[in-house]
Amino acid sequence: MSAPLATLLAVLVAAALLRVPLAFAMLAAGLAYLFAAGQDPGLAAEQILGGLYNGYVLLAVPLFVLAANLMNAGSISERLFDFSRLLVGRLRGGLAQVDILVSVIFSGMSGSAIADAAGPGLVTIRQMLSKPHYTPGFAGAVVVASATIGPIIPPSIPMVLYALMSGASVGALFLGGLLPGLLIAALLMLCVQLIARRRGLPPEAPVPRGQRLAVLGRGLLPLSLPVVLLGGLYGGAFTPTEAAAVAALHALLLAMGVYRALDLRGLYAVLLESLRASTVITLVIAAAYLLNYALTAEGVPARLAQWAAGLGLGPTGFLLLVNALFLMLGCVLDVAVMLLVFVPMLVPAAQALGIDLVHFGVLIVVNMMIGLVTPPFGMLLFVTSALGRIPVRELVREGLPFTAVLLLALLLLTLFPQLVLWLPQRMGYGAG
Repeated sequence: MSAPLATLLAVLVAAALLRVPLAFAMLAAGLAYLFAAGQDPGLAAEQILGGLYNGYVLLAVPLFVLAANLMNAGSISERLFDFSRLLVGRLRGGLAQVDILVSVIFSGMSGSAIADAAGPGLVTIRQMLSKPHYTPGFAGAVVVASATIGPIIPPSIPMVLYALMSGASVGALFLGGLLPGLLIAALLMLCVQLIARRRGLPPEAPVPRGQRLAVLGRGLLPLSLPVVLLGGLYGGAFTPTEAAAVAALHALLLAMGVYRALDLRGLYAVLLESLRASTVITLVIAAAYLLNYALTAEGVPARLAQWAAGLGLGPTGFLLLVNALFLMLGCVLDVAVMLLVFVPMLVPAAQALGIDLVHFGVLIVVNMMIGLVTPPFGMLLFVTSALGRIPVRELVREGLPFTAVLLLALLLLTLFPQLVLWLPQRMGYGAG
């Protein structure tokens, strides 16, 4: 290891121990590398601005963030909950099943796991805690597990960022995530069914016949967003970035024009919150460009590719190794670090082994979602704990069966690549 690379790692670790915000820790490490290597510090600005200006698809991220916040503020979550209760509420553990279906529908609008937990998830927790059959830990654990579907079913903010870092097709990644997302939802619903039978959780009372048309009507307009979004995207009407703008405009029209659930003051609050979230994401991405320059200059990706080829594992063995690595890292690192720092290092190795980058990207996103539900740094655990006032230890304990389901889904997607690649190939996309 060279002295500049050792300096980079030392600064990064020290900043993490001092709890320096992630973006500033990465920037400090990158600048320390430049100084230690005797390079012009101006390279930092060149790498960051060059990366951001050339990343047109990056514009989709703040727009999807805005769309998700508008939907959560515009009563759309409640309408989707009522609609889903009509469809699956009669199953055992009805409210838990409803939450999973809501997450599937909401996934086609927002692309964010945190937005799912903070919007539809909070609605479901309140409903479950109003019934004597559901414990707080179980209610929160279902929300945590189902929220992971958000970035897997298109559209997906992490997939947009992965495409930016790997060069894979955003459209192919979105298609590649659809079947895995539905598979995870089906496995989670089966898990809830088994738990509900063991605990004697009842189905929900049926929606009165006279109210069914009204409930359907309340849910139809929000359900039109995934249809417009994905239909326009794969029909060639707009690009992924333009699709994000369409999603934000659609959510704005519903929240302010149709439902009148959002006034100008509320809109200002939503815009401010979206700006804050987007700024944090952009700062991390900017820092990642600098860090990736340093790692590339040191030849780290090329060395990893040679090392992986030398192991003789083959594509499946390499993917299993990457899964194990990401599952361990997910317990101690922010998902942004795994996506923006480790992915550019691993992509050359994946390409050298002939692994499709769409398949690789979907697996990476699923790995990151499992990281969001595993302690000690699982962000979904803390968000759900804060919103639902549920102790994290209860979420972890009740969430063990759901985590096992997510791991099973990850294994199936690893061993059977066509679960990811069949739909993109049917739609005419080539290899990633």
